[in-house]
Amino acid sequence: MEQTTVKEFMVPLSEYATVSQNASMVEAVITLEEAQRKYDRTQYTHRAILVRDDQGHIVGKLSQMDVLRGLEPKYNNVAELKGISHSGFSVEFIRSIMETQSLWADPLAQICRKASMVKVKEIMYTPKEGDYVREGASLTEAIHQLIMGRHQSLLVTRDKEVVGILRLSDAFVEVCKMIKACPVT
Repeated sequence: MEQTTVKEFMVPLSEYATVSQNASMVEAVITLEEAQRKYDRTQYTHRAILVRDDQGHIVGKLSQMDVLRGLEPKYNNVAELKGISHSGFSVEFIRSIMETQSLWADPLAQICRKASMVKVKEIMYTPKEGDYVREGASLTEAIHQLIMGRHQSLLVTRDKEVVGILRLSDAFVEVCKMIKACPVT
C-alpha cells in the first residue's frame, strides 16, 4: 500500500489565517473570523491563526486558548498552566487559584475592551522543534507526533520554510475514513 504524506492532508499556508506579530488581539480575532467565513463549512474550521514576522516568515501560532489566556495577564503569575486540569487537581482547587490570584475579577466586557491594546507577539505561542513536521513525512509519523506532543496542529515545512499546517482534525477525519473502509471481521 502506498504511504500517504502530510502534504496530502495539510491546509496550505495560502488558505490559512495569518496575521502580523505586531497586530492587536482585535485584528487577530477579525482575521480568524474572516478565514472561517471563507473556509468550506463541510470541514472543521480554523482554530488558530499563524503569526508572521516582518519578513513574512511564520514565527508563531495564536490559538483560541492563547486569546482567552491573553485577556487575563495575571495568568503569567500562575506557574505552568498547561495540563493543570489533567493533573488530578479538583475543581475546588482550580477555583481557589482563580480566587487567590484574582483572575477574571473584572467584568468580562471590561476585560475584552483591553484587547485592542494587546499585541499578538505578547500572547502567541512560539513553536518548538516538536511543533514542525516535514511535508514529505508519512501521515502515521505525523499522527504519532500529534499524540505524543498533545498537539492540536503541526506546522508543515519544506526546506525549513513553513508551507502549511496539519490539523489534528484533518488527520482524525482521514483515520475515520480508513476505519470505515476496513472490512468487519
